[in-house]
Order: sequence, then C-alpha cells, then structure tokens
Amino acid sequence: MRSTPYAALIGAALILVAAADAQPRAAIPQLESTQFGWLADTEFLPPASGPGPVTFDRTHPYVRNNTSGQPTFRIADTTNPILQPWVVERMNNDNREVLAGKFAFTARSSCWPAGVPGFLVFGCGARTVYFVQTAGEVLMINNGDQQVRHVYLNVPHSARVMPSWYGESVGHYENGDTLVVDTIGLNDRTYVDNYRTPHSTRLHVIERWRMTGAKTVEVSVSVDDDGAFTVPWSARQVYHRSDEGPLVEMVCAENNANYFNRDIVPVPAAAVSDF
Repeated sequence: MRSTPYAALIGAALILVAAADAQPRAAIPQLESTQFGWLADTEFLPPASGPGPVTFDRTHPYVRNNTSGQPTFRIADTTNPILQPWVVERMNNDNREVLAGKFAFTARSSCWPAGVPGFLVFGCGARTVYFVQTAGEVLMINNGDQQVRHVYLNVPHSARVMPSWYGESVGHYENGDTLVVDTIGLNDRTYVDNYRTPHSTRLHVIERWRMTGAKTVEVSVSVDDDGAFTVPWSARQVYHRSDEGPLVEMVCAENNANYFNRDIVPVPAAAVSDF
C-alpha cells in the first residue's frame, strides 16, 4: 500500500524525535568505561599564559619514584608571586622541616581526601581515574583509595553550601567534547597541589575536561581564592587512556604506617560515628 502524505509526515517526525533524543548522548565526551580509565603523568603544568601553579624549588629538584635518579621529597618554590605572605610563611616553614628530615605530606601518601583541584594530581603517574556518566551526575573515582567526586549536571549551586573535603561541584557539557565543572564550598584542610600549598574556604575552582583525541584528555584549571592567593591563576593537566581493566579495590589507609620511624603517619578516622 502506498504511504499517504500524512503517514510520511508522521514517519519523518518520529525520525526527528529519535535524532533529538540521541543527540545529547552523542554530544558529550565519552569518558566512562568499565575497561579503561585515565592516568595523569605529571604535576600541574603551566598555562599558556598568565600566573601559574607552584612547582619545585630549583635548588631542590623533585625526582619522582621509579624514574632515573634518587627520589626526593617535594620542596616548593615559594617565590611564586601568586602566594600571599601567610601562605609563603607556612610553606617556608614546611620546606625547612622537610629538609630537616620530616616526612613530606601529600594526600595520597597519607590516604587523606585530595580536595579540589588536588584531585587532579592525587597519585599522579600511578593512580587511574575512572568515570561514571549518567543524565544527572558524573562520578570521578580515583583508584588510589577510591576517592570519589560527585559532579551534579545542569543545576545551580545550592543557596548555602557547607564546607566539605570535595565541596559542591556542578557541571555541564559544552561543544560535544568538554565537561565543565564548577566547585565551591571546600574546607581548608586540603592542599591545592602536592607541594602542600594551602588555601582558604573561599576557594573557587573551574575545570574544563576536554577530549583532545580518542586517548587523551586535557584539563584546564582556573583557581580563584582571595584568601590565599594574590591573583587568580591557572594550570593544566593531561590524562592518557589507561587500559588496565576494570576498577579494583586498592587498600590505602590500612597500609598507612611507617615502622622505621617514630613519626607514624596517622590513619584517617571519623570524628563521630555514622550511625
């Protein structure tokens, strides 16, 4: 039987509806997989221009584990002009203690929450990040200690945000290849990097996770905190696809001890019971 013009119109409409329904799914970066995650190779990289992140003191170069040379602790370059005086004073004191033999704290080494943007350098070079993407939320899971971030999609920030380890992150997709994440409400118990750079509770971080190829994600980070920094500053991070298979449980806190030194690193513990 020949199709009538009305039937043809209905068929065309159904095709358009199906295409519209499929478009949001196709127009987002495909970050999630049960078989692979994303691995960052480095500390924060400098931006293309403008103020950038703290890095190591050139008189005390940082050498990472499992690379050429004797591994060293991170000694921060506190001459970076982004740092307010109180931050410089605290970091200089920390540098002196590390050079005198103190263990150099990082969130990963002590199994503490990394915070934001510290999550992007949590166990960098060794710990993979996995994604779960749903219509209303994106989960970022670092396999170093199953550190989890929640990014709520297409919603505004809450009217009142209580400070927490990972704050409140809201986000949206742009251009089919970018996840934009806006985070506020962070407590001041974390550091913004592995050089132990402190921040205040006024910290505001915007990340743009952009796929630059089938196996590469570049993250542009903007940091604004007038309680700790003299100016807003930016950094970059690059992730490469890591085909190490599904996410597996990795113990951290229970192995967090130093039996050859009196300075035992404390195991994280809740201040009050959950139930």
